[in-house]
Parts: sequence; structure tokens; C-alpha cells
Amino acid sequence: MKAVRTDRELECPGIDAGLRARGVEFVTLPDGIPEAELMAAVADVDLILMCYTPITARVIEAARNLKGIVKYGVGIDAIDIQAAMRRGIPVVNVPEYAEETVAEGAFALMIALAKRLPAITAAVSRDGWIWPEQRWLGRDIAGATLGLVGCGKIGRSMARMAGQGFRARVLGFDPGVDAATMQEAGIEKVDDLKAMLGGCDFISVHCVLNDETRGLIGRQELACMKSSAILINVSRGALIDEAALVEAIVAGRIAGAGLDVYSLEPLARSGHPMSALFDRDNVILFPHLTFFTQEAMRRLEDDTLARCFEVLEGRPVTVRSHDPRLRAQATGIEFR
Repeated sequence: MKAVRTDRELECPGIDAGLRARGVEFVTLPDGIPEAELMAAVADVDLILMCYTPITARVIEAARNLKGIVKYGVGIDAIDIQAAMRRGIPVVNVPEYAEETVAEGAFALMIALAKRLPAITAAVSRDGWIWPEQRWLGRDIAGATLGLVGCGKIGRSMARMAGQGFRARVLGFDPGVDAATMQEAGIEKVDDLKAMLGGCDFISVHCVLNDETRGLIGRQELACMKSSAILINVSRGALIDEAALVEAIVAGRIAGAGLDVYSLEPLARSGHPMSALFDRDNVILFPHLTFFTQEAMRRLEDDTLARCFEVLEGRPVTVRSHDPRLRAQATGIEFR
């Protein structure tokens, strides 16, 4: 058996060692590999593991022996699932390894900006000390209003931390989650996104990216926010109109942003649509690492190996995700 893992910059020693221990001929490839080179690399593989690299229809067609595609992570936007289905090749992700972890990351970004940690630590590093002047005033989360755009498992974990942990009021916009489910999680359901945004001190985005949610937070939505609002996004960069967000931050129309995801990754200090946000003490630019903890990576590696072995041994592949794109598969799949 032969397998290829793309995006080797994301170190997964447990996955690599586990496959090699089973006697799998195993190759890792770099992020950003050109499509033609990837097509050549997968020509005789049984299994593709991917994280960020696009697995296009051309790549799938080039892989003559392909038996499965495993996304070692959650998002499946970079996989042409329809092309895989046409060949009866199962596609699976690992949806549950970092739900609490990513919620913790979002909360960390929020509280860091609320307490002015980037600004204050930078000033102390530069000057050795600062005094309690008005410009260093932080804000409490207790008594504030947090708005969640998306109230799935990660959003509901965020709600618990802010509501039960810090006594914040939590509002939620998510047409796919009913009011009773939200209420059980301590969230007040709101049906009007713009109205919710206008009443929030903090906004945290927790949506799946699809045709309906792309650009969900656009120029008009940003204009609805308070000038004191802080925006957090740990989901997908394209959920937000990033050019409009840069304008809003630079112009001071919102107070700050904590970002872990971007439409174009990796970031760059120059020549990138988000470059203007570097070196701003009211912005945290995190390199898509809110998932990256010891505990979450252990879960990711264990679940990924389990799915790989299912593929390589010809067993039905366990799909735990409720994403309709994965649930539409009918070949070689077992739903849980």
C-alpha cells in the first residue's frame, strides 16, 4: 500500500509513524505543491491525506489506485467531493478533535483584546513599565454582550465559557439551530443578524463556509457594529469581507479583531490583502493555530489513523461529520 500526506509543514509524527509501522510506503509533500506535481505524486497511491492543499478533480483522476481521501482536520472545501463520488472513492474528515480547543482559542483572542494584552505587553517590552493612563484601559467580559454568528458545537462551547464562566450575555444568530437548543446552551436566539451585531460588545464567528455564508460579515454588517466592538474569527477567512474589515480597522470604525483564519494563507507582512493589519496593537493575527494543542493533536492523529486503516483494509469508512456534502456519499461509507 502507498499513501501521500500533503501539507507536511503541519507536523503529525504520530500519523507518519503509525502508517510506516503498518508497512505503508509513505511520502509527505509540501504545502503549495503545484497541481501537476501533485498529480504525478499520487499516480499510484492508495490513500491521500490532506489538510490545506486542494485535491481537485484532476488530482483525483490522476490517482489510478485511489481508495480514499482523508482530511486530517475539519474543513473539506479544498476537496472536489463530487469528483471522488463519481469514482466511488470515500472522503472523510476528523470533525470532533478540536471543538473545545478552538472555542478556547476564540475565547483567548477575545479576552486578550478586551484586556489590551497586546498593547500593554508591547509597551512594557519597549519601555520597561507603564502607568495606568486612560489609553491602557481594558474592558470586562462580565456584563458585556457576546454575539455568536454560528451556534454549532464550537459556538455553544464559546457560549458556555462566556456565559457561565464570565457572566456575559450571549446572543446567537444561526438559522440552522432552533431557539430551544440555543436556550439550553445559554444563548438568546436572534433572527436578524444586523440587529444583533449592533447590540454586541464582542462578536465571534463560528460558521461553516458554504455558498450561503461566504461574505456573511460584509461591509454593511461591519457598519452595524459598535465602534467599541471586537470581532473574532476562528472559522474560515472567507466568512468575512476581509477588504472591508481592513478598512474598518484602519479607519477605527470597530475597536479590534482577533483572527486565526484568512482567505489567503499563509499571511505575509507585505503584498497580502491583510498586510495592513500587522503591527496594530488592537489586532491579533494568529497563524491558523487555535486547534494546535497537545491534547487536540493526539485526538487528531488517533482518529486520522483509524480512518486511514479503514481505507487501506477495505473496510467501510466511518463518517462522523454531519456536513451534507459528506453525508451524500453512498459508497464505502458508514455513518455514525
